[in-house]
Amino acid sequence: MPEPLVECREVSKYFPIKGLFRDVGNVRAVEQVSLTIHKHRTYGLVGESGCGKTTLARTIMRLVSPTAGEIYFNGQDILTFDKDELMKFRRETSIVFQDPYTSLDPRMIIADVVGEPLLIHGVAYGEDREDMVLSLLDKVGLKPEHMYRYPHEFSGGQRQRIAIARALAGDPEFVLLDEASSALDVSVQAKILNLLNRLKEGLALTYLFISHNLSVIRHISDEIGVMYLGELVEQGSRDQVFGSPLHPYTQGILAASPKLDPDKRTRSEKIVLKGEIPSAINPPSGCRFHTRCPMAIPLCSEEMPAFRDMGEGHMVSCHRV
Repeated sequence: MPEPLVECREVSKYFPIKGLFRDVGNVRAVEQVSLTIHKHRTYGLVGESGCGKTTLARTIMRLVSPTAGEIYFNGQDILTFDKDELMKFRRETSIVFQDPYTSLDPRMIIADVVGEPLLIHGVAYGEDREDMVLSLLDKVGLKPEHMYRYPHEFSGGQRQRIAIARALAGDPEFVLLDEASSALDVSVQAKILNLLNRLKEGLALTYLFISHNLSVIRHISDEIGVMYLGELVEQGSRDQVFGSPLHPYTQGILAASPKLDPDKRTRSEKIVLKGEIPSAINPPSGCRFHTRCPMAIPLCSEEMPAFRDMGEGHMVSCHRV
């Protein structure tokens, strides 16, 4: 296994709810999450909408500060960075957002969109900057004449290629991909995912890929973390999570994904998730999933299960395992 690049240790993030005269509670968006993203690998984070995936990612990128916990990048605590260290961290990391239609400034030509990070970080100016922009566009499959067009002149897939080129401008080591393919057609999704895999191999990148699409996660990820209501409930390699899921929630979301032959589903794939996701303002005591779990026992509502290693790095948080 390569060296760790990003490490989260019991990271929590609460958002206070403001009342008329006082705070009335907290949205517990992320709760004691610990994970490790290894160099030159892709960590896929999956879960239902509202489970805290994006909040955790924004915390890792220090766009928001955690309520508790520690976050390390290349062995350094990013929460202690001063202004200069944070600027260096910003160059070593980058983000590709979900919607390619809103993540690009419609008033800027593509040469300025992709070249802006080069100016901000003092990498290149003038003709050197233009040459670097041309090289970046070539890496993502775009042509030189695209430099002087505006974002509205491109398709969704082309815009996402532009966003990827912009993310690569600072020569980052770590790239956060927040639902980077979910706004695209299926055929375009496949091309973008293949492009991301080629760039990872060619540029020695490390990805945190967030998605609710299990097929996408399976295609691109080396390790996978499954989140439910702010907590990480299962973590392991792609083969472990998809081949032998341990947590009932993981089994439930895998069962909900379309199958070519539904009659050949395994026993674990026949678990059906019922009910609604509880509120993050007042989550259930003990295991947060016990209100929807078909295998819950009395202990589940009384005590939070430990996040345990079941062998070969396959981690799970469940009393029944």
